[in-house]
Amino acid sequence: MRRIGWLALAACAALSACGSSSKTAGTASTPAQSSGSPARSAPSTTSTPAATSANPASGGTEASTTRTATEPAFASQPASAEGLAAAIATVRAHGFTPVNTSDYHPSQTLRVLIGRLSAAGDGYSQRAFFFVDGRYIGTDTSAPSATLRVVAQGDTEVTLAYPLYRHGDAMCCASAGAARVRFQLNNGKLVALDPIPPVNSGGGGEFASEGRR
Repeated sequence: MRRIGWLALAACAALSACGSSSKTAGTASTPAQSSGSPARSAPSTTSTPAATSANPASGGTEASTTRTATEPAFASQPASAEGLAAAIATVRAHGFTPVNTSDYHPSQTLRVLIGRLSAAGDGYSQRAFFFVDGRYIGTDTSAPSATLRVVAQGDTEVTLAYPLYRHGDAMCCASAGAARVRFQLNNGKLVALDPIPPVNSGGGGEFASEGRR
């Protein structure tokens, strides 16, 4: 009986030793799983700087856009000042004073300035001076008109308004309205697309080019 009891105790001791070893293996396997998790998350950590490194490229695009935005303003200002100054000098050289310098658009191919006869002193006797890319090409008519207005213009076309006078009208007060005449640049030459009113109606009569004024 004592021998049987001793054997039973030995068997129980062996079983408990097996159980403890299985627990140890289970415990050791748990850290192995947790150590694997950081290894899988490492690629995602590496991809984050890659996304961040794309930002300098977008920053380069913004810098390029800024340079593009500043170039037109930088290029146009000197051209505008020189073109207008030369046009004003041309008008004055012909004995006229510019009425409104804002009529001159340097960005257009066909440009215009209205000038009033400087010697008149009353603001009347006006002509339209035309320029192509800054080069003077002539006036609207061979004789001055009482007054003129630029009512529309595009790259190669300018529309002028000529006041129409009735008999007895004062110079300030044209009672017959105004005639609109379109001047267009056609194959390098200025062409009047509409009839120019005669001098006695407030217009200047015949169209005048640089070759015949």
